[in-house]
Amino acid sequence: MAKDKSTFTCTECGGTSARWMGKCPSCNAWNTLIEGSSEPAAGKNRFGSVHASLAPTSEVLPLAQIEAADFERHPTGIDELDRVLGGGMVEGGVVLIGGDPGIGKSTLLLQAVDALQRSGMNTLYVTGEESGAQVAMRSRRLGLPDSQVPVLPEIQLEKILHTLQSRQPGIAIIDSIQTVYSDQLTSAPGSVAQVRECAAHLTRTAKSTGTTIVLVGHVTKEGALAGPRVLEHMVDTVLYFEGDTHSNFRLIRAIKNRFGAVNEIGVFAMTEKGLKGVSNPSAIFLSQHAEPVPGSCVMVTLEGTRPLLVEIQALVDSGGPSPRRLSVGLDRDRLAMLLAVLHRHAGVACMDQDVFVNAVGGVRISEPAADLAVMLAITSSLRGKALPKGFIAFGEVGLAGEVRPAPRGQDRLKEAAKLGFKVAVVPKANAPKKNDKPFEGLTIYPVDRIEEAMQVVRGLD
Repeated sequence: MAKDKSTFTCTECGGTSARWMGKCPSCNAWNTLIEGSSEPAAGKNRFGSVHASLAPTSEVLPLAQIEAADFERHPTGIDELDRVLGGGMVEGGVVLIGGDPGIGKSTLLLQAVDALQRSGMNTLYVTGEESGAQVAMRSRRLGLPDSQVPVLPEIQLEKILHTLQSRQPGIAIIDSIQTVYSDQLTSAPGSVAQVRECAAHLTRTAKSTGTTIVLVGHVTKEGALAGPRVLEHMVDTVLYFEGDTHSNFRLIRAIKNRFGAVNEIGVFAMTEKGLKGVSNPSAIFLSQHAEPVPGSCVMVTLEGTRPLLVEIQALVDSGGPSPRRLSVGLDRDRLAMLLAVLHRHAGVACMDQDVFVNAVGGVRISEPAADLAVMLAITSSLRGKALPKGFIAFGEVGLAGEVRPAPRGQDRLKEAAKLGFKVAVVPKANAPKKNDKPFEGLTIYPVDRIEEAMQVVRGLD
């Protein structure tokens, strides 16, 4: 069968061209033409017969008349991965997982697919970056010498689809989507057109056959998934691997999940036998100080449904004419705002000081509930006095100096009490009510404003 010819479509105006040009002939926009397949003969399209579709044609029904069925899940046996997925793999779901090179994507997926194979599920591991011998070598290194996972070293989409149709696996790993190419397009593997086209075919196969497909994606220098942004919209779940490759700990975060909660995280430790789940991740983000040190404050952040204790460290040092503000794991612009609030409402001036703030353990905190802990850590470093042992704080601080409540404050306090913390400065709205069960061993100081929090800390010196 003759291949369809390629055409180039403008992303701005939708105009087409038979060949690539730097400027769109319709709207004169530059570098907007992307490759695609031209319309084939009547009765056929590049997805097969005109009668082929993702599912049989259904009649239009009101929502009230449609039966709502829950999705059946297949646990991978790796608790931290199942937590991020929302309980396990979903039949017919498409998962996209990205991360820096060497961070452990292939290792984790090989462990997961091996566990599913041993549980009786039909699996398939498609490798486009490595040979079968290399995958077998990794399997032995992970302590899986007798693994029965079928491996297909292939990068041509049509051959991969044929294998999926013939074997009908319950789950298939595509490692990676950037190496797969289709004969229908003339561009190189990894190009925008190839990635989008191959992902569309694989998604269609997953929905029509019920096979769960996991796509491994490369990331750009900025840390975003490489390829077209539409790739994230086509899949059901998007997972990101985070963490320093020089550290033993890895975080996997759900950015999008149609079958579970977003921003859920799983914590892993890289060992000689692969990635192992960490049952108490708060211990990773807390430094082990023999005695309290100035500039350190522990906060309770919320990652999905899991409260985590994270140590915030601050260093305030005399600066030059242009003092620096640097934050690692926290929003730099928000740091500048907090320093202004600290000066205006608490009388703590840092305009001539270099201020460095760090979230221990490589975790990234995006929620504003870290504001109070950041401000107390900065004040502690500036004064040269450590906060009391077993001290925690959390809460959002507004421009008017008010301390706003954080979501699920009771869960945060419960986690702190469980780990033996003794003193907590929290927003008044998050303090336990009269009828609430007290947190044993935890003394709670509710505050309304940042100056109140400063007074509480000075009273604890």
